[in-house]
Amino acid sequence: MSTDRLSLIEFAAAEYFRRGWAMPDLHARMFDWLEDHMHAPARVLEVFRGAGKSTIVAITNAWRLHCNPAHQILVQGADDGLAVDLSRDTLAIMEGNPLTTGMVRQVPAVTQWWTEDGFNRNARTPQLRARGILSRTTGVRADEIQNDDIEVASNVDSQPARQKLRRKLAEQTHILKPGGSKLFIGTPHTHDSIYEEMIAAGAEPLVIPLFKHLQRYEDGRQRRYAINGSVGHDGVWVFTGIGKHARLLTEDAHYAIDGDAVVLREPPQTVVDICTGNAWPERFNRNELQKRRRECRTLNEFDSQYQLVAKPVGNIRLDPDLIRPYDCEPVVTIANKTAVMHLGQVQIVSATLRLDPASGKPKSDVSAVALVLQDATGRLYWHRAIGLIGELAEVSDRGEIMGGQVDEVCDLIEKFQLTRVDVETNGIGGHVPSILRGAIKRRGLPCAVKEVHSTGNKNRRILSAFEPPLKSGYLWAHVSVLEVVEHQMRDWNPGIADQPDDYLDAGAGAITAEPVRIGKLVSSREQRAAQGWQPATGAHDYELDLGEPAHAPAG
Repeated sequence: MSTDRLSLIEFAAAEYFRRGWAMPDLHARMFDWLEDHMHAPARVLEVFRGAGKSTIVAITNAWRLHCNPAHQILVQGADDGLAVDLSRDTLAIMEGNPLTTGMVRQVPAVTQWWTEDGFNRNARTPQLRARGILSRTTGVRADEIQNDDIEVASNVDSQPARQKLRRKLAEQTHILKPGGSKLFIGTPHTHDSIYEEMIAAGAEPLVIPLFKHLQRYEDGRQRRYAINGSVGHDGVWVFTGIGKHARLLTEDAHYAIDGDAVVLREPPQTVVDICTGNAWPERFNRNELQKRRRECRTLNEFDSQYQLVAKPVGNIRLDPDLIRPYDCEPVVTIANKTAVMHLGQVQIVSATLRLDPASGKPKSDVSAVALVLQDATGRLYWHRAIGLIGELAEVSDRGEIMGGQVDEVCDLIEKFQLTRVDVETNGIGGHVPSILRGAIKRRGLPCAVKEVHSTGNKNRRILSAFEPPLKSGYLWAHVSVLEVVEHQMRDWNPGIADQPDDYLDAGAGAITAEPVRIGKLVSSREQRAAQGWQPATGAHDYELDLGEPAHAPAG
């Protein structure tokens, strides 16, 4: 950059003066950061909705071209229209600011344009080109790629959609010139956010939530709530509820400050957010924030768009964060000819292995297997969630089953000493039980195959199976299960008929098949003489250890 050129903050101040704007500290902070890190290979500017990020980037673009008229920028947005918006803003500044007036070569559209100097140097590649992230960019070259709000609800609402977005982003590697840079601008719209991923990969971040500190209290039955964070000149912001019933409380009228705590006049009986450190209180004042809080349909929407917490905008009906993880394996011991299974310190009294078959073709659903254990108090442990692929059964020349999916099921039966496996017979599953019985017989396993035909709405079955144990804190899961099912749970929508739910459907079937247990000791003077570790129906003696599985949080 030439020494006779203005700094970015000086250029921006001139543009603000031209437009009659006052520059808030928030904007000055963003301008300083953009100039200080302009040569970083990757940057993430993550600031709350309505903060003026795109306008600031447009001014920065005009400044870059003021400094170097041959600089080439590719702007990508969620669609062509959003990308063109930033191009149009940049062009308007270039044509209106006295420092850049006359630099732009006149063109009839804003999807791409040149500076006069840039066109003379390279008529093939424009100074600014605007394309949607899913549009074709083959043959494009750029010194800088700006991803302006490429992540929106419509392109991250499922795992396949997020994978498609990442594949398109991967193409930018081949577009960017050596030594070039990428800038990501936006707010997160999903738990699996591009912005969080880029920061974790080493991108230079500037993350500014609306409130520097937000402490949430889910139990609204109290009157006193601690303030966690320093209180600035804008004071304390106390929100209750979300959506149309949300309120921004007023000091004296609704609460009093007592030291480092807020004391409400009465318990709110709903969620309470205690916030301090408003990043732009002049614009996001109390009237504006009450309106926005009421227009947010979910807490996730408020958290993602204003606090920059990577969450889906909508509610998660099957929230995997409510599952309690563990990482130990069950152990079966034999004493006095009786088998007993323990998972850590708790005794397991029943188990259900569920197989939901699929065709095994590469593009079809996997054959999902779920194993759910249960202790004597009724706590459920989702211990396995496995996807089987390939042939249902591999048969030798003599007609003997020598492998395939059914053999993998037999491995689970043998490993966990199971006496029954449930097989869903809907669709192609009708012929699976007989093949599985053949494999079990060949292995010499004393295990029965129960045929299950599911009826009714599948989403309703999944919801009714998972929601009660999730909400009551009775569902645990092995860490390997959480790795497999987390995305399906977060993305699952009870209103969508066709969505990835193989593991959820199998898990729901296994949970539903588990008996309802009362957390109460039942004893008998007669020793049960059963051979399996699963207690038989009826009264029996056992030791009930209410401890938790090893390597799991107490609770």
